[in-house]
Amino acid sequence: TERLVQWQMIQQGGADIVVGTRSAIFAPLQNLGLIILDEEQEHTYRSESAPRYAAHDVAKARAAQHRALLLFASATPSIEPFQAARTGRYQLVRLAHRYEGRPLPTVELVDMRQELAKGNPGEISLPLAKAIGENLEAGRQTILLLNRRGYRTVAQCADCGKVLKCTSCSVPMVYHKAQNRLLCHYCGRTIAPPPTACPECGGPLRYTGFGTQKLEEELAGLFPAARLLRMDQDTTSQKNAHERKLAAFARQEYDIMLGTQMVAKGLDFENVTLVGVLGADTSLYVDHYRAAERTFNLLTQVIGRAGRGSKAGRAVIQTYTPQNDVIQAAAQQDYQRFYDAEIQLRRLRRDPPFADQFTVTVTGREEDEVRRALDLLTHSLRQAAQQPPYRDMDLQILGPAPAPVVKINGSYRYRTMVLGRNERQLRQLLASFMREFAQRGENRRLHIYTDCNLMD
Repeated sequence: TERLVQWQMIQQGGADIVVGTRSAIFAPLQNLGLIILDEEQEHTYRSESAPRYAAHDVAKARAAQHRALLLFASATPSIEPFQAARTGRYQLVRLAHRYEGRPLPTVELVDMRQELAKGNPGEISLPLAKAIGENLEAGRQTILLLNRRGYRTVAQCADCGKVLKCTSCSVPMVYHKAQNRLLCHYCGRTIAPPPTACPECGGPLRYTGFGTQKLEEELAGLFPAARLLRMDQDTTSQKNAHERKLAAFARQEYDIMLGTQMVAKGLDFENVTLVGVLGADTSLYVDHYRAAERTFNLLTQVIGRAGRGSKAGRAVIQTYTPQNDVIQAAAQQDYQRFYDAEIQLRRLRRDPPFADQFTVTVTGREEDEVRRALDLLTHSLRQAAQQPPYRDMDLQILGPAPAPVVKINGSYRYRTMVLGRNERQLRQLLASFMREFAQRGENRRLHIYTDCNLMD
């Protein structure tokens, strides 16, 4: 109801400025002069459910329609718009200095391999523990990022090696100590109490991995007097919980705020002078062309939470690969260094912006049906790509292959990727194949959809 009231007010000319999330790009302003996509690098600007759209594309279309100015704003821009700015298609405007000329935080990289060699088995390195202790003594606040929920992230049999996975999704169940249960982070399925024996061979289950709940416990042991605030999906699920907790931290009711990526972006606390990153490598080796970009963005954003007031800030990044170029560029807050290396890799691999990736996904309850249908579709696509007028479009068809998470909530997902340019002819080709797929009787229990340049 609130959304409808706002929508009608905008439609009737009652608003000069509209501020909103992704869907606000459709706000019915009649005399549109300026569109701003702040933090344009965020993957949430792309809708991954019907209707599938990218707010960037809608913004460009609306700006052209109204002859309006479009501004993409980010401290860590996506590669595609930055490359467009570098080649003169967009105008590039830089903010070269922090507000009031405040210096960037100093950054220390901690090699966790050396921590293990020194006999420190914990997830908090000695340099980070020392820095937190100094910050507490000085009466200043700390933010710690660990982008993994739960207590232990993997349950594995010590005898047969089998990992305990959700029966509805092809992902490991995560142990949540506070509720004493195993939880699937995709479909929400639970097992309580957590089993101690392997369901396959009866061997003992060993719980390993490290999540925010375990980090909270370790911090409480190291700094018993510190006031801890954990921010993750488990602690912020209630209405307005997110806002209440951030407001309490702003009032300095807590000394340390730890959490997932929700603590990494957009926060501005004057008394935060230390940021720690645990598991900085986690997102770096994901099978996705944006893995390096996402890692650089996340690290740069969270480092920027320190020293936003009059006090100097510092950051400690824990990593097993301190020599990695992406980690090094993030530690130096050097976007240009990251971009120069990444754009070369994108060119070699024919990733966006040098080609567009259309991901055709087929889903269904029976894995064999999904694979059969996508095999036929992919074969037909390859045949079509060899015929005029598509033969001259330099199309490359990869797959079919299982999605990174092949099964979610009982539904199997397989993909075929079509590399080419996002042009009308290719879109029409894919649309015709999707229509034909949906009309075939043997596919009545299957679903098909296509995304362009997936963010995740």
